[in-house]
Amino acid sequence: MADHGNGASLHIAVFPWLAFGHMLPFLRLSKSLAKRRHRVSFLSTPRNIARLPKLPPDVAPFIDFVPLPLPPVDNLPLEAESTNDLLPDQVQYLKKALDGLQSPFACFLQSTKPDWVILDFCQHWAPAIAAEVNVPCAHFSILRASSLFFFCDKIAGSTSSQTPEELTKPPESVPFPTTLAFRLHEAKGVIWLHRDNASGISDMQRLISVLKACSLFAFRSCFEHESSWLSLFATRFCTGDVVPVGLLPTSADELASHAEAGPSSSTILRWLSEQLPRSVVYVAIGSEATLSAEQERELASGLELSAVPFLWAVRKPSGSETGGGGGVRLHRHGMVIEGWVPQLEILRHNSVGAFLTHCGYSSVIEGLQFGLPLVMLPSIIDTGLIARWCTEMKVGEEVARNEADGWFTGEDVAVAIRKVMVEEEGKEFRSNAEKLGEVFADTKLHESYVDTFIQRLRSKGD
Repeated sequence: MADHGNGASLHIAVFPWLAFGHMLPFLRLSKSLAKRRHRVSFLSTPRNIARLPKLPPDVAPFIDFVPLPLPPVDNLPLEAESTNDLLPDQVQYLKKALDGLQSPFACFLQSTKPDWVILDFCQHWAPAIAAEVNVPCAHFSILRASSLFFFCDKIAGSTSSQTPEELTKPPESVPFPTTLAFRLHEAKGVIWLHRDNASGISDMQRLISVLKACSLFAFRSCFEHESSWLSLFATRFCTGDVVPVGLLPTSADELASHAEAGPSSSTILRWLSEQLPRSVVYVAIGSEATLSAEQERELASGLELSAVPFLWAVRKPSGSETGGGGGVRLHRHGMVIEGWVPQLEILRHNSVGAFLTHCGYSSVIEGLQFGLPLVMLPSIIDTGLIARWCTEMKVGEEVARNEADGWFTGEDVAVAIRKVMVEEEGKEFRSNAEKLGEVFADTKLHESYVDTFIQRLRSKGD
């Protein structure tokens, strides 16, 4: 490997799992590397690459998108290339198709020989291929260190007889107080992670294989955010160095470009400008964390019952942050938008007072970056664990749900919204969210983490 101690640019290949909740943080990290004039090869499938947000002019010359055509697999729809294109029980076939990318991945490495490959959890076969051409691997976790610790501690290496009830208790190995655990209905939704699927290997086996083979572990985190968990993870589960890359918050430049897109933006922002300061609850539960029709009706009922002005972005699973605007419907207390919305512009608008979210990590980072308290409706994978952390930090209120099946009523939604937006307790939530927001929005702090990460790539790659 070339000597990069003199500050020469690195060539870094990044290879995220085929889900936009993974690809977008990997792209955010790629842009941070490219801003520093490092060359990035972003590996994904052709259709996913076409759906990624357009690159800003200052980083575009430094990021090459490398298309790896997905092989056909039985039971996988013909044009499905991301989890957004699939029902939950079909995702196992996407993992099987991903495993068919070993040969083109090997050809890419042999022809380009990058300085590093940064991998997601899913490509358990990639480190061995990289080792053949002497390219070191790093793992970039889009999960919080606490969430990944929980999965490794509670699920990795467990037997198929493990029960959901075991996941409703915090890990016994944590030496400090924590409420980190799943609700029973959430545990039932993640217990499958340690079971083999159509690909022939479980998600946890994939993750553990990647963790064992990588020499560097990067987290979208910072010591100011979860110092204890980062240290604990390094002690318990790592064979290499743990290096947080910061929270990768949205920059002022990104905000400016984000505001320009989408034909519905002017309608939304005009409506927001007519509302009182901090009076609106913004509602968005992500494109993959879909609700059943019945639960969507309860959410709608709760928004009306709360009598709080609301702006509800109903996102169809499309896999892209960009795209055309959809329908706009006015209601007695608020507005419902189908399709793309300028989320960052909405979150920073003076009339928005809280964020009702499914607690996806990127969404929580964006909400807290603007100091907004949260109304939490967690749904899939690690979102329940993130909601427990937010509750510990007293930055919001979780919607009450039935422990066994996760059912919530419109009244449950209304109670949580009013607690955050109207009642006295909301003042503490807002104060705590604003204090945390100072860390989350500290661009200089998070940029320094990326600089340190690059230094570690240089030193370990030599």
